[in-house]
Parts: sequence; structure tokens; C-alpha cells
Amino acid sequence: MAGEEGTVIACHTVDAWNEQLQKGNESRKLIVVDFTASWCGPCRFIAPILADFAKKMPHVTFLKVDVDELKSVAEDWAVEAMPTFMFLKEGKIVDKVVGAKKDELQLTIEKHAK
Repeated sequence: MAGEEGTVIACHTVDAWNEQLQKGNESRKLIVVDFTASWCGPCRFIAPILADFAKKMPHVTFLKVDVDELKSVAEDWAVEAMPTFMFLKEGKIVDKVVGAKKDELQLTIEKHAK
């Protein structure tokens, strides 16, 4: 299942996370990472919207990281609020959106997906 286009790929281990980053770097695709938490209301609100974006934008890789499950990854990326969306290209952070802001998220994805 991992690596399916048109879906949000949940990373449950640091290895899975590193593997997805590696794939993204090799493909040079935009990677959108949703740092989320099961207890976070706005995260639950934005999840189906992100899934919808993933369906409509198969040329973008969407990853999801639960900050409680992968604390070390969240700390490495200095995530302080949920949801935080990081935009990566070739291993570098090119943008960031904090909060469940559908329009800002969509515009930022479109800006970097070109």
C-alpha cells in the first residue's frame, strides 16, 4: 500500500518516515507533511480536506505524522502546534502552514507543486 498516489500516507515509524523522505527526494516531487495528533480537533477537521487534495493532486506526495507516535520526528522538525504542514522539496523546507487553514493550505500546495 505504501507509496500509493492519491492518498495520504501515514508514517508510523521513523524508518517509514525516512523511507518516504528518501523517495520524495529522488522523485523531486513536492512533499506535504501533516503533523497531527489524534486529540486535536482542528487536525480531525482538516484530515478529510487533505485526503481530498491528495486525490486531486497525484503529483504531490502527502504524508501524515502523529506527533505523539513519532515524538522524535516532531522534535527534529520543531513542530510546536497542530496541525502544522511542512512543504518539502528535495529535502529542504520550502514553506510551512500552521493551523487548519484550508484556503492557505491549498494556495501553498499549488504554489510549490508547479
